[in-house]
Amino acid sequence: MSIERKQVFVWSRNIRLFHWINVIAITLLIFIGLIIFNSKLIGVSTDGKILLKTIHVIVGYVFAANLLFRLTLGFVGKTYERWNKVLPFAKGFSKELADFKAHKKSAYKGHNPAGKLMVFALLSLMLIQMISGLVIAGTDIYYPPFGHYFSQSIAIDKQNLDAIKPYSKDNVDQVAYQAMRDIRKPFITAHVYAFYGLLLLIPLHIIGVIVAERRERTALVSAMITGYKHLPTEKEE
Repeated sequence: MSIERKQVFVWSRNIRLFHWINVIAITLLIFIGLIIFNSKLIGVSTDGKILLKTIHVIVGYVFAANLLFRLTLGFVGKTYERWNKVLPFAKGFSKELADFKAHKKSAYKGHNPAGKLMVFALLSLMLIQMISGLVIAGTDIYYPPFGHYFSQSIAIDKQNLDAIKPYSKDNVDQVAYQAMRDIRKPFITAHVYAFYGLLLLIPLHIIGVIVAERRERTALVSAMITGYKHLPTEKEE
């Protein structure tokens, strides 16, 4: 028996813009990051590595600005831009999840319960990547927002910060430099493990979207382009 459906607007332009900028930025960051990670193996020169890190950081700024935009939107946005519609912390989520497992609902206007859990996991890892990445950029190639602070902390002549360059020992106090490297170690660890986490969750997210589309048949994929889902007339949330 065919199910009557109607178009319902769900995802705002803000959400769709964030989503696709995020997809592009993360794809570029993963690709460039893998090259940097394997730079010795593939014979990248020091200048080449600095260039790759610079590009990685610039793309990282786009990623960070986009993520901050989304985090802000979760508090000040409308309807399905807000966190109470997106994250698995709203009142009644446990029952919603139980009903989802029991297949008691055929379609969801926003994210289904599994989708909410995935969004929370992805956003958490992206936030870790953003914070750790900004610290690493400051300690590695001395880029903002922390680069000036770290270059000052290791400079012998603090009036000549322009001499502080990536992979150069000019005007660098080696004891202070080692202390800076010690500070950055936990951020490197966090960055690497969050990266591995994203490599695991992104394919699971894609698989989850495919499974949800087959189960709900609400035009889930195209909705992130048009903003409209096709929901059963009598089963809309």
